[in-house]
Amino acid sequence: MAEIQFSRGIKEEVVPDVRITRSKTGQTGTATFYFQKPQAIDKDFKEDITGMYMVDEEGEISTSNVNGKFVNGEPMGIEATYVIKSPEQWDRFIRFMERYSEENDLGLTKSKQD
Repeated sequence: MAEIQFSRGIKEEVVPDVRITRSKTGQTGTATFYFQKPQAIDKDFKEDITGMYMVDEEGEISTSNVNGKFVNGEPMGIEATYVIKSPEQWDRFIRFMERYSEENDLGLTKSKQD
């Protein structure tokens, strides 16, 4: 089990586009998640967005860096950023993403280095 939640206990069904960067030293990194029209911004969704929670059998990883994206005043998406501050956090995040990717049929595309 690996899922993302915006309100604890409520699984977000929309699978995000995820972009991950890592510092040259491998010590830090950033993961940016973009959810297009997630259920968490649906007008019928009654819960407050309290953060983004990545939950799996190891526990929970969370970030409060969550922002709504709007077009002409209408909610269109959510962007969340998780800042990775140590090699241990990096390893834990990658384990979560491997589980989440497997459950949601996500693939990995590496960027080209110039």
